[in-house]
Amino acid sequence: MRRLAMTFILTCCSGAGLAVAGDWPGFRGPTGDGMSSETGVPVHWSKEQNVRWKVKLPGPGNSSPIVSGSRVFITCAQDQGKKRGLYCFDRKDGSELWSRVVDFERVMPTHETNPYCAPTPATDGKRIVVWHGSAGLFCYDLDGKELWRRDLGEFHHQWGYAASPVIYRDRVIQNCAPGDKAFVAAFDLADGRELWRTDEPTDGDGRKRPDGAPMGTWSTPVVVKIDGEDQIVCSLPTRVVAYDPTDGKIIWSCEGLHGERGDLAYSSPVIADGLCVAIGGYNGPSMAFKLGGSGEISESSRLWRKPQSPQSIGSGAIVDGYLYVPDAGPSTIRCLDVATGKEMWTDRASGASHWGSIVMAEGRCYVTNQDGTTIVFKPNPEKFELIARNELGEHSNSTPALSNGQVFVRTYENLYCIAAE
Repeated sequence: MRRLAMTFILTCCSGAGLAVAGDWPGFRGPTGDGMSSETGVPVHWSKEQNVRWKVKLPGPGNSSPIVSGSRVFITCAQDQGKKRGLYCFDRKDGSELWSRVVDFERVMPTHETNPYCAPTPATDGKRIVVWHGSAGLFCYDLDGKELWRRDLGEFHHQWGYAASPVIYRDRVIQNCAPGDKAFVAAFDLADGRELWRTDEPTDGDGRKRPDGAPMGTWSTPVVVKIDGEDQIVCSLPTRVVAYDPTDGKIIWSCEGLHGERGDLAYSSPVIADGLCVAIGGYNGPSMAFKLGGSGEISESSRLWRKPQSPQSIGSGAIVDGYLYVPDAGPSTIRCLDVATGKEMWTDRASGASHWGSIVMAEGRCYVTNQDGTTIVFKPNPEKFELIARNELGEHSNSTPALSNGQVFVRTYENLYCIAAE
C-alpha cells in the first residue's frame, strides 16, 4: 500500500506546486486523489478522545479543510451568502489568525444541503486561492493579504456551486459551473490573468435540459500524467474531458454521463493504472474507460457503462484494481472491480449517507458520513472490513484532511484537530 501511495505522488508531483511534505494543500490532498503517504494517522477518536482542539465555525458548509505548514484554512458563508469568507487558524491550538470576508450584495439560489462557500481552497505553500462562485476567484498570501481577484461572471443554479480550484504549477485551474455559461479555465497564479478558457457546449440553459431535467457540473478537476504528459481531467454534465494545461485544448473526451433523470456530475473522476471511473449524479450512469488517445474515445476506450448508480457526491479511491466508493444514497459503501464494473460487495455499516470523499493513509480508508462519523475500513475486495467508527455527532458533508499525523474534520458546527495521544 505504501508503494501504491508513493506511485500516485510521484505520478502527479509535476503539478504539486510548492507545498511542503506533510501539507494537505487542496481538495483530497497533495495529489487530488485522496492518497496520502502520512504515517501515525489516528485510527480512533470521539468528542472526548484524541481531540487536540476544536473551534466553532461561523456558519455551516460543505468545503473541506486544507493545511499549509502551521496554518489550517476553511471557507464559511454568512447572511445567506452575502458574506463569503476564508478563515485561517493556527494548527497548534485552533486560534483564529485571520479571516477575509467578501461582501456580495445579492442572495443567489442554492440548495439547503449545499450552503454557500462549498469549494475547498487550494495553496502552493505561498498563496491560497478560493472560489466564491458569483463573488469571484480570490488569491491571498498566507498572512491574508489580497494579491488579486477575478470576476468570472454569474453562476446561477438552483443547487449552487461547489467545484474547487486546483493549483497546477504556475496556474489555477477552475471548473467554472454550473450556470448559463459553463467553462474550464486557467488563471496565472501570480496575477490572476486569464490564460485560457474552454467553453463546454450545453443542450439547454446550463441549469436544465430541454426536457426540464436538471443539468450541471460541480466536479473538481484532477491532474494526471498520461503518455508522459500532464492532463487536466474533469467530469462534465454528459462526458469526461481531458484538457492540455498549457492552452486548454481538449485532448480527448468520453461520453456516457447523460442520465435519464438529469445530466449531472458531482464527484471527481477517479483514476489509477491507466483507467478512469466516472459516476453521474442523481442516480446517473457510471462508467470506466482506458485513458489516452485523442478526440472522442467512447467507442474505442470504454470498458463498461451502467445506466443507473446510487447517488454519487463524494469521490472514491482505487486500490489494486478495485474502486471503493461512498454513496450519498442509499447509505452504503461499495467495492467495484474497475475493469468489469462487477460489484464485489455493498455494506451499510456506515449507517448514514456520505457527501464526503474517501482519503487513504497507511492502507486504511477514511470517509466521514453525514452524521459526522468517520468510518475507517480496510480496502479488501472480498468483504467490508470495518476498523473504526469515530462519532462526533454533528452533521458533516466534508472530507477529512491528513497532515503530519493529524486529522482535520469539518462539521456544520466545528473544525476539529484530531491527534493521537
